[in-house]
Amino acid sequence: MTKFRSFATSLACASLLVAAFALSACRTTPEAPPATGKIPEAPAKEPRPAALELGTVYFDYDSAALRSDATGSLKKNADAMRGATDAVVTLEGHCDERGSEEYNLALGERRAEAVRKYLVDLGVPGSGLRVVSFGEAKPAVMGHDESAWKWNRRVEAH
Repeated sequence: MTKFRSFATSLACASLLVAAFALSACRTTPEAPPATGKIPEAPAKEPRPAALELGTVYFDYDSAALRSDATGSLKKNADAMRGATDAVVTLEGHCDERGSEEYNLALGERRAEAVRKYLVDLGVPGSGLRVVSFGEAKPAVMGHDESAWKWNRRVEAH
């Protein structure tokens, strides 16, 4: 009985090996067309929309209220977004390292929502805006003082 199992196992392994070799020998790329002396034309590419140049909005410590210096940047962002009707823009809320992870995730979301609301009030369709919060996870500037923290309290639009 042991010899039979050993033989059956060897036969199964050999069959798998033959099948693997047969499959690896199959041609997976099409053959090139016969040479005609002409260089084939590249397929026409669809024009890609230009990437939106969107400004970053900064916030005061522990605040989701838009600062007065944010409105100009947001108006420029709104003008660019209204021109790209089919674009989907992600508003990423960020915080500095102070506060708990849970608190900063919620604060980042409130900041991104404040920007979203302002853009919608300026006529940007809300269906093209997505909100996400990274809290303190993606600092723009590394550091443990106000000179770094002021750059990390932000909403970026991509």
